[in-house]
Amino acid sequence: MPENVRIRLFGVFAGLFGMCGIGLAAAASHMDDQRLLGAASLMCLVHAPALLGLIAAGNRVRFTALSGALFILGVLLFAGDLVKRHFAGTGLFPMSAPSGGMIMMAGWLVVGAGALLHGQQKA
Repeated sequence: MPENVRIRLFGVFAGLFGMCGIGLAAAASHMDDQRLLGAASLMCLVHAPALLGLIAAGNRVRFTALSGALFILGVLLFAGDLVKRHFAGTGLFPMSAPSGGMIMMAGWLVVGAGALLHGQQKA
C-alpha cells in the first residue's frame, strides 16, 4: 500500500473510531445495559490511537500496513456486531464479533513481529 494512501486511510479510521468510541461511551452511560456498547466503545477508543501510532511509525517498523488493515477490519466486525446486536437484537452475522476479536489480536501480533524484525534484512 502506498504510504500516502496508508496515512490517509489510517487517519480517517482513527478519527472515525475516536468519534464512535466517544459516542458509544456516551450512549452506554444512558442505557440500563451498558455491556455491549461499552465494549464496542472500548475497542474503538483503543484502536484509534493505535492507528495514529502506526502512522507515526511509518516505514521504521515493518508490517504497519498489514497491522492497520487488521485493526480496521477487526474493529469494524467486533464493534459493528455489538452495536447492531444492542440496537437491532441480532448481530452482523454468526461469529462476527469473535472473528473481529481474533483479527484484532492478529493485528497486535503483527505489530509485535514488525517490531521484532525491525532492522533485519527485508526479503
